Amino acid sequence: MRSSLTEHSILALQGEEVGEQRLFVQTVYAWMTGGLLVTTLSAWATLSIPVIFELSLSLRWVLAIAMIGLVIYLSARIEQMAPSTAKGLFLLYSVLTGSTLAVLFYAYTAESLATVFLITCGTFAATALYGYTTKRDLSSLGSFMFMGLIGIILASLVNLFIQSSALTFATSLITVVVFVGLTAYDMQRIKGLYLLATQNEIRATNYAIIGALALYLDFVNLFLNLLRLLGRRR
Repeated sequence: MRSSLTEHSILALQGEEVGEQRLFVQTVYAWMTGGLLVTTLSAWATLSIPVIFELSLSLRWVLAIAMIGLVIYLSARIEQMAPSTAKGLFLLYSVLTGSTLAVLFYAYTAESLATVFLITCGTFAATALYGYTTKRDLSSLGSFMFMGLIGIILASLVNLFIQSSALTFATSLITVVVFVGLTAYDMQRIKGLYLLATQNEIRATNYAIIGALALYLDFVNLFLNLLRLLGRRR
């Protein structure tokens, strides 16, 4: 009888931990979805107001540098930040992304934007589900995809000078593959963030934010490169 009660207690504790982990993942997804919604509204506002659109166009490189700086700062300082600061910086990044992408969205038809968005949602959901449920350690996959990402960045820099359409197509195709892999890896890595959150409840929101940022970046990059491959220009 005592053994049975002990096993029941262990199962109950395991079930409670699974429930808490699921709640943490739901929080991560809520923040990612909120960030995407803010980005969409920011892009819509930028496209709707000519003055803001012209300003975003003229400052696109400044905005790009600011966005890179925000990602680096959030990633490096997330454990020291107040939760309100982490939330604010994530939302600020979402706004800047929307303003920057509005210039790109202007070049594509609304139908192709909607179609590619749905394709991205399906691809992202399937890959994230795999990353969450698989028992396989995806650390080596993450390292390989990160090296691929560095190669993509270098190829993109070279293409700024040679302006090769073939290289653009190849880079976009490889980027889709890389971010599919990174989505699965980041989804599994969020389980590790959950363990950190249980050890430091004060910073639990921060870990959820950094997880949301990783998935947000995966989704946006998937969408952009699928748009370059499948989107129809005006």
